[in-house]
Amino acid sequence: MVCMKKKVSIAASFRQNWQLYVLTAPALVWLAVFAYAPLYGLVIAFKDFKPRAGILASPWARPLFKHFAEFFSTNMAWTTISNTLILSLETLVFSFPIPIIFALLLNQIRTRRLRKAIQTLSYAPFFISTVVVVSILTVVLSPGSGFVNVLYQKLSGGAPALFMSRPEYFRPVYIISGIWQSMGFNAIIYIAALAGVSPDLYEAAIVDGATKFQRILHIDIPSILPTAMIMFVLALGGLMSVGYEKVFLMQRGMNTVVSEVISTYVYKTGLQSAQYSFATAVGLFNSLVNFVILVTCNWVTKKTSDVSIF
Repeated sequence: MVCMKKKVSIAASFRQNWQLYVLTAPALVWLAVFAYAPLYGLVIAFKDFKPRAGILASPWARPLFKHFAEFFSTNMAWTTISNTLILSLETLVFSFPIPIIFALLLNQIRTRRLRKAIQTLSYAPFFISTVVVVSILTVVLSPGSGFVNVLYQKLSGGAPALFMSRPEYFRPVYIISGIWQSMGFNAIIYIAALAGVSPDLYEAAIVDGATKFQRILHIDIPSILPTAMIMFVLALGGLMSVGYEKVFLMQRGMNTVVSEVISTYVYKTGLQSAQYSFATAVGLFNSLVNFVILVTCNWVTKKTSDVSIF
């Protein structure tokens, strides 16, 4: 006997679950107002926007993709794209595995109070603002009084290093400080996944004589692998999205050759130079590349492992 699933109308679903709809309403309103309504402003990427005239009255660009062509005709296009890609890839390579390793190690601590204390201390830096983080870096890495530089001089016996100014130090400082700030917070989702592993698996493994490393290898890692793959796809989807705040605050005259990324370039051309249409075109290009990367990576993971976002 085949059971036919009865279709439920939207009205009937609302009557049955109106409490859930009411709970989701504020989030939907926020999403509509702050995520979808501003998309209307993307039209100025195809216009010669004049603030006095407004978006609708501003003339269309001739040709329509003029601002995109202007961006790719400049030397800054390839500089900002390459800097963004290199910084994002290096951050992904060095930062992505750290929360997973941290969660696996933390899961081995059996003392509950100690585990909670370590977890609390590890994700506390996430709540420090970017301005404060860069200020801490400036003080710690100061050529005159920073303890890192003092230690560096004693070990090397040379002159103090200009960690915040020299281009060769920009990416290591950016990545290491980012790991320190986000490691504990990013590990929470993996810690939650490990908490759902059945204790029976560990007990059976112990009975079979499995060591801690073998239990991590054959129980913990397979348990968090689907979660890790989804997080990896999301990380790849934001490959071209390097937040401008920290990069902009860390920029110095000497390191702009490696620190000028798309987001800081958009900020400078859009807000500081008032080239609104040009900056919007650059930002739209950046978002489209991220979207294509996200869809492609999601398709690949879905085909290879049946794990996907959508």
